[in-house]
Amino acid sequence: MGKKKQEVRYDADGVRRVMRKRDYFADFGGQLGLGLMANLVGQLTYFYTDKVGLAVGGVGIMMMIAKIIDALTDVIVGNMVDHSKGGNKKYYSWMLRMAVPAAVVIVMMFTVPKGAGSAVSLAYVLLTNLLLTAVIYTMIATPFGAVMIVRTNSLSERSSMGLFRAVGNYGAGMVISIVTIPVTNMLGGTQNAWIKYGFVIAVAVLLLFLICYANGRKAKFASDFEAEEQQMETEEEEAVPFKEALGMLLRNKYWMIILLFNLITSITSAVAASSGTYYAKWIFGNDNLVAVVGTVGMLATFVGFAISKPIISKFGVTKTVQIGLLGAAIPSLIRCLMPTNFTVYVVTGLVSSFIQIPLMCLYGVLTAMTVDYNEWKYGKKLVAMSGGAIGFGSKVGNGLGSVVLAGFLAVGGYNAALESATTSMRYSIYGFSNYLPLIVNLVMFFIFTRFDLEAKLPKMREEVAARKEEK
Repeated sequence: MGKKKQEVRYDADGVRRVMRKRDYFADFGGQLGLGLMANLVGQLTYFYTDKVGLAVGGVGIMMMIAKIIDALTDVIVGNMVDHSKGGNKKYYSWMLRMAVPAAVVIVMMFTVPKGAGSAVSLAYVLLTNLLLTAVIYTMIATPFGAVMIVRTNSLSERSSMGLFRAVGNYGAGMVISIVTIPVTNMLGGTQNAWIKYGFVIAVAVLLLFLICYANGRKAKFASDFEAEEQQMETEEEEAVPFKEALGMLLRNKYWMIILLFNLITSITSAVAASSGTYYAKWIFGNDNLVAVVGTVGMLATFVGFAISKPIISKFGVTKTVQIGLLGAAIPSLIRCLMPTNFTVYVVTGLVSSFIQIPLMCLYGVLTAMTVDYNEWKYGKKLVAMSGGAIGFGSKVGNGLGSVVLAGFLAVGGYNAALESATTSMRYSIYGFSNYLPLIVNLVMFFIFTRFDLEAKLPKMREEVAARKEEK
């Protein structure tokens, strides 16, 4: 007997569905592996200073250099992936190539030579950080991000992929933040304990990447189904020279809006990740309250993920983003009016976390929409480069976030040795915790009122399809 023919399914917009349940879970695993790598890097400053004994200033400089170089590699790797051969399978082949190097370098991150001198240790810190983030992570994350764009043409399926990836990324952050210190302390709290911990994470990352690749290499993409229906082979898009491709992206207003969106939200996210400790210590007088706020925020996040898909389905991509931005501005406004009330602080944090979760699920979807626009306007998708350049905005935003935070503290005359905060210190903390997110979310809301691509996409796709039939 022959193989049972797969039932053809369509979404509400009449676009063919191609995703299977195992595709979503494999996708989740790939993002979980990337998230473990990224969030592990966030723990390194503490490891370098408290376990290896390196000077915080030297570590900060090395990490800053690594972050700058890391940000630049996204566009380069994106263009490199677009120029590579292999059809749709090329997006997963990079994951296979980098899986073992990723596991090896994760362990190497913790084998800093302590007895070789400060200069050698710092050089090792810089080298391993560059290898993990600027090279290996980027070479996996850039083509993996492009998969969401080329895997399916259905906005509904792209939203579901975004949801699974957001859960994977957030889950990785939770795992690393919750278990790292207790586990390494349980193992002895020494550098050797961190090496053992790194080995376990490395094995987990390796397995997750291999599982994701194994599923991906068998997957059928939207273009594969289209080629079958037209009884022809899938054509490989001709690569565009780097300078020409970059010029096309810069003339795509929708891509520019998403780039700005990623840049600004990454800045505020980076600031928010550190602001809670300062707020709890200097405004409420007890830094242990961070755990209370974090637990409440985590509960809100779970609920947010659970209802993200229905929200996106009901309101659509653009309206969901606009509601999220406006909704996030309101809690910040309330905090500005009542900055010293702990209950208000906790409740507004809960509401803000809940409202912004659907936005986390839509970064890839929005990028995919700009790629569709590229194809309509220029006849070229520029898949990986579009996603890589968006990744550039995120990485630069994260780097600038620490600069913004330091700038606010410097202007406020921050002094960690004081027993209580001065007036200027308190207002600097209010500035980056309350006023900055209020202003940023309002600005982004008004910018997104110009994002009308979602309504135009169906007609654009019809025109692209008609052009292909004429050839």
